[in-house]
Amino acid sequence: MLNLHSRVSEIPKIGYTYTKLLENLGIITIRDLLYHLPNRYEKFDSSLKISDFKEGLQVTVVGEIMAIDNIFTRTGKKITKAKIRDETGNCEVIWFNQPYLAKSLKVAEYYRFIGKVGVMGKKFNLTSPKYEKVENGGEMWREFLTKPKIPATSNSSEVSKELGQDLQQIISVYPETKGITSKFLSQKIKYSLENAKIYEILPPQILETYGYKSLTEVLSNLHFPKSLDIDKRDSERLAYEELFLELLRVEERKKLWKNKRNSFKMRHFEEKLSILENSLPFKLTESQITSIREICSDLIKEHPMNRILEGDVGTGKTLVAVFASYLAVLNQYKTLYLAPTEILAKQHFETFKKYLGPLGVKIVLKTSSSKVDLKENDFDICIGTHAILYDYSHLQKLALVIIDEQHRFGVEQRSKMLGIYEHQTTPNLLTMTATPIPRTLALTLYGELDISILKTPPNTNKKITTYVIYPKKRLDMYEWISKKQEQTFVVCPFVDESEHEELSYVKAAVKEYEELTAGPLRGKRVGLLHGRLKPTEKQSILDKFRNKELDVLISTPVIEVGVDIPDASIIVIESAERYGLASLHQLRGRVGRGEKEGFCVIIPSHTSKTAYERLKNMEKVNNGLELAEIDLKLRGEGDLAGLNQSGFKSFKFASLSNLTMLENAKRDAVETLNRIQNFPELQKVIDLYIKKSVGNN
Repeated sequence: MLNLHSRVSEIPKIGYTYTKLLENLGIITIRDLLYHLPNRYEKFDSSLKISDFKEGLQVTVVGEIMAIDNIFTRTGKKITKAKIRDETGNCEVIWFNQPYLAKSLKVAEYYRFIGKVGVMGKKFNLTSPKYEKVENGGEMWREFLTKPKIPATSNSSEVSKELGQDLQQIISVYPETKGITSKFLSQKIKYSLENAKIYEILPPQILETYGYKSLTEVLSNLHFPKSLDIDKRDSERLAYEELFLELLRVEERKKLWKNKRNSFKMRHFEEKLSILENSLPFKLTESQITSIREICSDLIKEHPMNRILEGDVGTGKTLVAVFASYLAVLNQYKTLYLAPTEILAKQHFETFKKYLGPLGVKIVLKTSSSKVDLKENDFDICIGTHAILYDYSHLQKLALVIIDEQHRFGVEQRSKMLGIYEHQTTPNLLTMTATPIPRTLALTLYGELDISILKTPPNTNKKITTYVIYPKKRLDMYEWISKKQEQTFVVCPFVDESEHEELSYVKAAVKEYEELTAGPLRGKRVGLLHGRLKPTEKQSILDKFRNKELDVLISTPVIEVGVDIPDASIIVIESAERYGLASLHQLRGRVGRGEKEGFCVIIPSHTSKTAYERLKNMEKVNNGLELAEIDLKLRGEGDLAGLNQSGFKSFKFASLSNLTMLENAKRDAVETLNRIQNFPELQKVIDLYIKKSVGNN
């Protein structure tokens, strides 16, 4: 029998092709299918006869196809035209660029069409309507038409009752992909609801406390509503369930990590760490000293460290990692430092060599372009990119793993690092991020981690002035840059222009490079940097910019993390509404790193008042954590770290801005885990969706 964990391929008429297409929507199991909710609902007036049509009316009509053919216009467009009729009249139906319909729709058969009535040449038509075949349509319609007419303003439930459930007037519209329609999804969801065993996941006490309906009832209501007045508590129940399961995972992960034993016995070596500190050409900040103390204390404990080091742009996270790595070296253990890009790995390599090289520490760099074999006695600290993942398994003294900008690595990559000693011992783990973690998230979703926070940048005199300007001021701004004679970053969200009409206004680096070098930046030495370039090409361009061989660098957000060009003092961020405030703050941190004052110019693609007001926070606030909190309230968790770069859990239904629900789910998860043996179905979910993820994040 089907259940929530059955694969969709077990549903009749879903073969290999449909299985693969459904995977594009993230649908693999029956549970995935049932939790794939409509993104909108369409309600149609019951203008059931063609003679009742009026322009602009949304209708559902059943008609017989009299003729259908393809027409090709002079411009090459393909138009499919059909003529349909019922016993009161006829009208034309039109589709664009779907020539296959001329073969799939059959003359003399009946179909239900759902769409908007238009007028062309004084004749009614339906343009690109939804459709489905109606069995025995002629007999059904003739029988219905002999009865008194139901007015177009009639309640849809009256029409459904009159014509049967087959003519339900509320249509669920789902997120689709090529080859998968809303009609297909609706049919398979209906089958699953009727034939799969849908057991309750939430404990009865939770359902009672919050007044939630059963899972079966909620899913039925959301997929096949009887009216557009949908109970908000149905979707709220799914949001709560999502948070509850995620926080159960956090608590389970926390418990399992505490059961691990630290096989790497370390001593503190306070005197030698003090020698390193005294050798620095500057003083450590108070928060750096506190973080180093916390990390060193973790490294000598009986349980392996599981700590995240959070620090705003320029607060000195790398130097804290230097001290942690040095303590491992002093105890004759090894460290792997994983950086998200080759550029950043090389930069950290130089930093580590500068401070630890004179102390006799052996440091190596391993990236896709460097042919370094990690032999047991050849290094103390290895800094590199994901290339490290393929050359570490033989290391017997790897006691510390540091993952920089941890959200830049995929789940599988992080899991691979943490599984190094899966059957032996677990290395100490230090993850670092410049993405601020709002306090609520730190206490809930990151509840299993110890957190160290770097609050104060070493350069307290650093000043960056930020301006948010309207698009119409762009040319004036670039003329100002041209006259100012300062090194400048120009950042665009895309490499190339998008083919999607709704994204056509978003700035692309290649196009901006062409237009700016031919326009306001003519005569300037301009470089172009993006992720499609080879690592050696990226490094060469950055080196030219660093050595002042370039005046302006036009780039995608690849420069967001870690790129250090001390003489760059201006950054322009185009299409800025595409970023979260925290991500904009990281980009802003690329300038003002030297002696000169920094300037950040933020330009939205359009003049949306809401977007403009949100961006104006950048002028007033210079603290990454505060900006993250603002974005959490305004836009939810999805934008905390910028477009598609969030290090936080991505939720389908829940919003982390609902702090009350988050706190309730946290409390309930802790209480439930203590008596999980009383909930066998929930235990199955933990086994399938939670335990397999332990260590993945």
